[in-house]
Amino acid sequence: MPILPKEPDRFPEDLLDSENASQSNWWLLYTKSRQEKQLMRQLRDLELGHYGPQIEQRKKSPAGRIRTSFVPLFSNYVFLCGTDEQRYQAVCTGCVQKVSEITDVEILLSDLKQVSELIAIGAPMSIEERILPGQQVRVKNGAFAGFEGVVIRRDQETRLLVAVQFMDQGVSVKLDDCQLEPLGRSAGDSAITQG
Repeated sequence: MPILPKEPDRFPEDLLDSENASQSNWWLLYTKSRQEKQLMRQLRDLELGHYGPQIEQRKKSPAGRIRTSFVPLFSNYVFLCGTDEQRYQAVCTGCVQKVSEITDVEILLSDLKQVSELIAIGAPMSIEERILPGQQVRVKNGAFAGFEGVVIRRDQETRLLVAVQFMDQGVSVKLDDCQLEPLGRSAGDSAITQG
């Protein structure tokens, strides 16, 4: 049983698929240490569109019990969808240290939708702290068919990196080479401006 129940990771629930999301400004909020959930609670209270992906984490206690908690996938980051005024309201929560405007919303939404789908599938993921240059690929078959990302190799295994390019972070999933087909383009640069 979880220590605390899972809280919503986005507001509104259909944020990533809404027409408003693709037509609005997006901001990358860098939070104070361990303030992601507190910020999201305040953003929900203010009814500001946001997304902060969370994953289930299981750890064994010293007594041998398995404890489940829900932790932010990207430590210290929450995505905000809204106007300059709404960005200001988010900063006024006291949980935000830095804000960056995301200029290529289409790429961001594509990345966030893939991350959200991987979480929904329950895929075991590893945080990748730094985006590495590599071949862009699409998964041909299996549970991840249609997903696109960058291949990275680590410890004799092939991993598909689904990158959130604006943060230089992403998540990776172990796949076999035969499941991948090259797209013929190299990893793109992020389109982000500091604000």
